[in-house]
Amino acid sequence: MLTAGERMRAIGGGALVLAVITGFAGTALAALLLFDGAGFSGLLDTYTLSVARFTLWQATLSTLLSVLFGIPVARALARRPQFPGRIWIVRLLAVPMGLPVLIGALGLIGIWGRQGAMNDLLRMLGLAEPVSIYGLSGILLAHVFFNMPLAARLMLAGLERIPGEYWRVAASLGMPSRSVFRFIEGPVLLGLLPGVAGLIFMLCVTSFTLVLVLGGGPAATTIEVAVYQALRFDFDPGRAVALALMQITMTGILLAAMAFVPVPVEQSATLARGGRRFDGWRRQTQWVDGTVLLLATTFTGLPLLAVVLAGLKADLPALLFSPAFRRAALTSLAIALSAGCLSVMLAATIIHARAAIGSERRAGMALRGIRAGLSGAGSLILLVSPLMLGTGWFLALRPFGDVARFAPTLVIVINSLMALPFVIRVLSPAFDVHQARTGRLAASLGIQGFARLRLIDGPVLAKPVLMALSFAMALSLGDLGAVALFGSDDLVTLPYLIYSRLGSYRTNEADGFALILGFVCLLLTVVGTLGSRNRMTDDR
Repeated sequence: MLTAGERMRAIGGGALVLAVITGFAGTALAALLLFDGAGFSGLLDTYTLSVARFTLWQATLSTLLSVLFGIPVARALARRPQFPGRIWIVRLLAVPMGLPVLIGALGLIGIWGRQGAMNDLLRMLGLAEPVSIYGLSGILLAHVFFNMPLAARLMLAGLERIPGEYWRVAASLGMPSRSVFRFIEGPVLLGLLPGVAGLIFMLCVTSFTLVLVLGGGPAATTIEVAVYQALRFDFDPGRAVALALMQITMTGILLAAMAFVPVPVEQSATLARGGRRFDGWRRQTQWVDGTVLLLATTFTGLPLLAVVLAGLKADLPALLFSPAFRRAALTSLAIALSAGCLSVMLAATIIHARAAIGSERRAGMALRGIRAGLSGAGSLILLVSPLMLGTGWFLALRPFGDVARFAPTLVIVINSLMALPFVIRVLSPAFDVHQARTGRLAASLGIQGFARLRLIDGPVLAKPVLMALSFAMALSLGDLGAVALFGSDDLVTLPYLIYSRLGSYRTNEADGFALILGFVCLLLTVVGTLGSRNRMTDDR
């Protein structure tokens, strides 16, 4: 329960945040639309259409492969809720989702590259043509590496919510595995697939770093990479604008289509969930599940192991004390800390404002509009990618001189908006529960302002805020999108340093820097979860 003054301050803060975010994004979009020489005819030229076709084609194939491979993994884990090492397999599947994309790409090159372990094994078996990590095949491989675990975990969560009564009925009827999948698991997965596939498809359409590293030339270029190349190498702003408008139009259509995806219907709350399953005792099923989990673990774990082994071969002490690393590390940490703090402040303001508007008994059209705008602003980055925002501001700031002067500020703001949807997802449940428990008591005692923050809110919300901050910092540390556009000798982050070392064929140094970056991101994740118990899927 909030006082009238607290509600006004919360709503005013939310309106200010909404104005800042929409102003930042709107300036970038206006610069794209009003750029002299862009023209909408560029949207229909041969090059732009070919890039758009490839973007949609690779995203479609990546989504299909990720979902198809994720289904057997989710079924195997759901059939076997208890076995030694299960929790570590589930946690391993979570690693690619929090891993900096550039590090994952290096791990995949170490396994599937021309001199990688997998191609060496294929040559030993007498296969002359190795697997190519570059081009469409490499992009698909990388997208499956990052998105198959995501699909498996989301579908696993849905399968674990199936009421226990279903399994007892299936056991009493003696239903074989095929019938269990057809009548029980299939309908649940069918309800989840549109949302899961839509999310993965959106991630693949806006993929940048993976395609930049593994694309392999103009024939395998997505819209994001084409925009980067048009500005960074060709300095063709007109083409960059045409491609950016194509990208925004495409993501807008995708988001509109996803809004019509039906939400999976939950089973009755009176039915017991997570009951014991009886369909995994057959020897054949055990062998199938064991094989599926072994393959999934190997596919996910080998690139991570390759990063560690390759990084250990580098001269890590020399790299750690090198001037280039110290400079890049300080820049990365400064940007990550600033972006993380900004993202947490924006998220807290948005959540507080939405709660204040929700507590209004008769919210008018203006308040409902602010609340809807805040909900949309939190997910703005899904519509306008970091590279598109950077492109718009690059064009907007060109008349004011050297854009590099504004680069650090732009990177911080863009990275904070990139992390905002995830930070809101972490903070919102904790804020809502805390407000429900303490709001009325604090109001009745007249505790508000700094006193409430120090005595009530701070001690309880410190852990979720720390978790959100560490996650936002890890995302910013591993991001190459905005920095790739604005990076220069004066602005070098760790991902940009790794990418520049790869470009100059100093792969040993790149592997060492990648291991260090991965360790820092892992450390941030551990710090963010200290003192908390994860009650999500991986602890079941």
